[in-house]
Amino acid sequence: MKEPIFNNGAHYSKDGNCRFSLWAPDFQSVELKICMPQESYFLMKKDNRGVWSVTLDDISPDTTYKFRLNSDREIPDPASHYQSNGVHNPSQIVCHEDFRWEDRSFRGIDLSQMIMYELHVGTFTTAGTFESATEYLDDLLSLGINAIELMPVAQFPGSRNWGYDGVYPYGVQNSYGGPDGLKKLVNECHKRGIAVILDVVYNHIGPEGNYLWGLGHYFTNNYRTPWGNAINFDGPMSDSVKLFFIENAIYWLDRYHIDALRLDAVHAIFDYGAKTFLEQLAESVDRYSRQHRKKHYLIAESDLNDSKIIKPATLGGFGIDAQWSDDYHHCLHTLLTAETSGYYLDFGTVGHLARTMREGYAYTGEYSNYRKRSHGNSAIGCKRDQFVVFSQNHDQVGNRLMGERLSALVSFEALKLAAAAMILSPYVPMLFMGEEYGEDAPFQFFVNFSDNALIENIRKGRKREYREFHKKGTPPDPQDIGTFLRSKLQWEKRQKGNHKILLEFYRTLIKIRKETPVFSCINSVNVDVDGREKQKTVIIKRQLSNDGVSSVLCIFNFNKNTVQISLSGVETWERFFYSADAEWAGAGSESSEILSCNEPFTIAGLSVSLYNKISINVFR
Repeated sequence: MKEPIFNNGAHYSKDGNCRFSLWAPDFQSVELKICMPQESYFLMKKDNRGVWSVTLDDISPDTTYKFRLNSDREIPDPASHYQSNGVHNPSQIVCHEDFRWEDRSFRGIDLSQMIMYELHVGTFTTAGTFESATEYLDDLLSLGINAIELMPVAQFPGSRNWGYDGVYPYGVQNSYGGPDGLKKLVNECHKRGIAVILDVVYNHIGPEGNYLWGLGHYFTNNYRTPWGNAINFDGPMSDSVKLFFIENAIYWLDRYHIDALRLDAVHAIFDYGAKTFLEQLAESVDRYSRQHRKKHYLIAESDLNDSKIIKPATLGGFGIDAQWSDDYHHCLHTLLTAETSGYYLDFGTVGHLARTMREGYAYTGEYSNYRKRSHGNSAIGCKRDQFVVFSQNHDQVGNRLMGERLSALVSFEALKLAAAAMILSPYVPMLFMGEEYGEDAPFQFFVNFSDNALIENIRKGRKREYREFHKKGTPPDPQDIGTFLRSKLQWEKRQKGNHKILLEFYRTLIKIRKETPVFSCINSVNVDVDGREKQKTVIIKRQLSNDGVSSVLCIFNFNKNTVQISLSGVETWERFFYSADAEWAGAGSESSEILSCNEPFTIAGLSVSLYNKISINVFR
């Protein structure tokens, strides 16, 4: 199959041939500087699009290089595949053909069947590398995970960062293990039947080591993001900017066999052109998928509640495959914690959760007290596997003042209830690393910059954000290595006390989801949701669309106390799972094992009960 052609960076072939390219339309001259093994300069030729290029023979794969602009300024390659010595030093050539892939038989995981697991490479293990992460893949497989989502691995300054300060979109973080390390991790995942989702950032470039500044027309003053100037996706010269990032997406799929990309904060991608960057990106990934006969997915993060993002182009949408559902998280979090600050002001009722379970969004045009305006539109017509739901993630944990996980905020019973509401949702579930055993180490915000003024600005910025959220106290110093070390998982806890019980609880729930058709076939199931505000319960009937017999009743009680409720209809139900059982360190059987409709029954506080229908009658 024909290899994709990339117009940016250094592309090396095994025969020693390497093509170097740089888009720099406003410069009069560009030279390639070979730094190692022997310093030398080569004139580059400019085409009519402003791309400078030169092709050299007899290049070794360890060669390092820079570009010299107008005979005076030298910069690393902004499309570098590897910055082995950090963001300010020469770029290094990578021979992608050298790696021996063993994943030919892996054809991916259907999005609707994914059980996702978000992880940060640097804090997932003690060593904080791709290689050390492979040592825990069998543990994740045993849990039932079949897709890991890596927080950004594009090269960032220093050795520790969440990854959203990346400055080399094509580079692989050197402190994690570089290109070969990532390939080994993906290869080992695929050999086990685990898909790999990579978080990519196309809304901004980080502040330190950003050599795109002043190079072309990559940025615009027309829009601002929370992280600085927006990327130029709709102004003059934006075609080449779009190409830079679209090629980046294909690069990850092709060179690293990534199965899906999670697009960070697409609401901060400003593009008002007739055909937007997101549309073109979706088309390019779809075309690549069809050429390679394997579906690759795009998953957006967006706080717009705009279903246009995930609707197909034929219906006027952008064609992105799925999106994170922040509403689902906010509904769960507020019911369990009663927090009301910041955007949590808009949530807190059972009705919000019930609506999100039915429709994907809690807000579809209603007034938002937090935003002081109406918010969202309807997602009716979208498929259920287009929503990824979670009870925790890096943002919702790490952007708290002290980075507290849910395990530090609620009781053990509430942790189990949150797990069930997420894993047994009618959407695609995603765990955040460590939640499966109730990790109580925080996940805090950390950086490793070298510019003292930038470090101080980061500290002030974080304090300002917390004040806006009405949080009192002093946040941990992001630059302090202790902040990073405190955020590492403590894997040894998995086999102790309630941590061990919770791990088995998660494993059991995931097994139920995978093996029970009314849970696994999320696009072929009828979901009837009844939210009862007074009792703080959500009752869900799930039944396969083509099967009038197989159905399951799920009762989620968000009340701390035992409640008494009744069901209408003529069915009889038998309980097969109960979170308050002694097996799960619960208080015992306070709820009924057999339910007959129209007869009152009790449900234990902060619990979930699952029932199979044992009488064959038609729902009223």
